[in-house]
Order: sequence, then structure tokens, then C-alpha cells
Amino acid sequence: MGGKPCIRGIRITVGTIVGLVATGSSFEDILEYYPFLEREDIEQALSYAAWRSSEIEVPIHEAFAEVG
Repeated sequence: MGGKPCIRGIRITVGTIVGLVATGSSFEDILEYYPFLEREDIEQALSYAAWRSSEIEVPIHEAFAEVG
């Protein structure tokens, strides 16, 4: 999947799940679209997205400038 985070190794990306939730799909809708998913998969995808959005990326050259 091009390095994108996936649900339990299944070829469904976190972005797909978050996008569905963002456009108004309920957990029940998503589970109907993808019957092999579990409610916890959706919860974990949202949790991961929240964690990832709070990260701060620092370019390497800036990180080394602070250390040196």
C-alpha cells in the first residue's frame, strides 16, 4: 500500500477508515462496507490518526543543529 499504515495487515488503510468517518459514515456503515473488519479496527485507526496528527516533524538538519 505504498508504505501507508494499514489495518492489521489487511489492505485497508488507516486513511480510508478515517476518511469514511470524516464524511459521516458510522462504525456500523464501515463494518457493513468491510465485513472482515471489527469495531476495534476502526477505533485503533482513529487512535493512530490522532496520535500521528499530534507528532511534530523536525527536519534532520534542524535536529542536528540543536544537538551540536
